[in-house]
Amino acid sequence: MKAAVIPNLSRNHAVYYTRRLIQKLRKLEIKVLMKAEFRPSFPGEEILLFSNTAEMIQACDIIIAVGGDGTIIHCARSAATAQKPILGINTGRLGYIAGLETNEMDRLEKLTSGDYTIEDRMMLEVRVDQEEKSKIFTAFNDAVIARGTLSRILDFKVRLDDTKVCDYRADGLIFSTPTGSTAYSLSAGGPIIDPQMNCILLSPICPHSLLSRPVVFGPDAKLSVRAHSDYESEIILTIDGEIFLKIPDGTRIEFSRSSGTVKILKLKNNNFYEIVTDKLGERRIGP
Repeated sequence: MKAAVIPNLSRNHAVYYTRRLIQKLRKLEIKVLMKAEFRPSFPGEEILLFSNTAEMIQACDIIIAVGGDGTIIHCARSAATAQKPILGINTGRLGYIAGLETNEMDRLEKLTSGDYTIEDRMMLEVRVDQEEKSKIFTAFNDAVIARGTLSRILDFKVRLDDTKVCDYRADGLIFSTPTGSTAYSLSAGGPIIDPQMNCILLSPICPHSLLSRPVVFGPDAKLSVRAHSDYESEIILTIDGEIFLKIPDGTRIEFSRSSGTVKILKLKNNNFYEIVTDKLGERRIGP
């Protein structure tokens, strides 16, 4: 077996825990693949080095992300393209998606015995209409349309298959997958959704209405949105907190279920509701 290890070395003690992971994998006779840029942080360790991330992911059997949920999300699109499963080892604060905590690395032995499960998580396809050519993105967690930092409130028109669903006057809209329901959407008052479900969640950000509420759409829904400002406010589209795109006023943006999925590898039998109860009750503060 070959494991591509992708660490977020900006996290506290990430080098220490990544080194422990490498050593544990080698004891299990699992080959370790890493980007060449990480070699200086792990001198003396037996690692197969790659200069290209896509080539590394194609060559591996599993991906192990060391960091918080953001590290897993960062790997998700490449993993989905290659259909390789991801295991997260949490060195962040909450870690809803991560399969292991840093004190649970002994469970890695299950990789060699096949004692694990893989969950398919849905993704969103986001299409931005432009004059020359549409831009298409995929989101594992969420896509957010919102006003710029100094901009005023926006008006949104939401359509389902070109039929009016609702209009919002708000700071922004969050379109999330079930996996993303525990992220930004949760802070905006959205519901918690089991990640094994397939649906699209729409949550308004600071809506200027007493009746504006989150809406859950079926997995086959094809939604479109146009954002408008009376004050020439800046409109920003953000994909998974990583891709930022300035959107012209009135641009049509489409949201639908992606044909690709992210495969999450699980080494524990705890269910989603146990994880949510534990993490939300914990609410880690600080580094």
